[in-house]
Amino acid sequence: MAGHRYAIFETAGGFCGIAWNDAGITRFQLPTSSELSTEHLLLRRIGDGQKSPPPVEIGETIALVKRYFAGERIDFSDIRLDLAGQDEVFRNIYAAARRIGWGHTSTYGTIARELGLGPEAARDVGQAMAKNPVALIIPCHRVLAAGGKLGGFSAPGGSTSKQRMLELEGVRLTPPEPAQQSLF
Repeated sequence: MAGHRYAIFETAGGFCGIAWNDAGITRFQLPTSSELSTEHLLLRRIGDGQKSPPPVEIGETIALVKRYFAGERIDFSDIRLDLAGQDEVFRNIYAAARRIGWGHTSTYGTIARELGLGPEAARDVGQAMAKNPVALIIPCHRVLAAGGKLGGFSAPGGSTSKQRMLELEGVRLTPPEPAQQSLF
């Protein structure tokens, strides 16, 4: 993956990383607790990359990510991405996931049906989410397992990170407290 440039930056959620080329953003690393850890994870995925000051468009995306982790409602759906290395099925799945707005969720099966794929394709949706090169920008954290269950998450912190991101957006997956207490 030659031609990648990247930057590591701090947010309220930890250190994130972003990689890009002339066509758009190619990778995004969700937060870890250290700059070194984030850089290591990002470089593992892009190979050789050059740390670089971000151009204006990338700087604007970094500012949006910082605002997101500070709790502000952000829409990443117009961010320019380079998904050239992805097959057509995954690109279609990612496009569907990008339509899931702040504070909303979908399921693997729902996305498969939305794309006109059979029920067995829910597994393909899950695989696409697990291999998402630009998590957060393609909001894989908003895609749940059947029955609204959290499901897996391959980012640092696993399902706990997924739940925290959803909670940041006001999504509550646990049942609400009963409105009335029992007398006994």
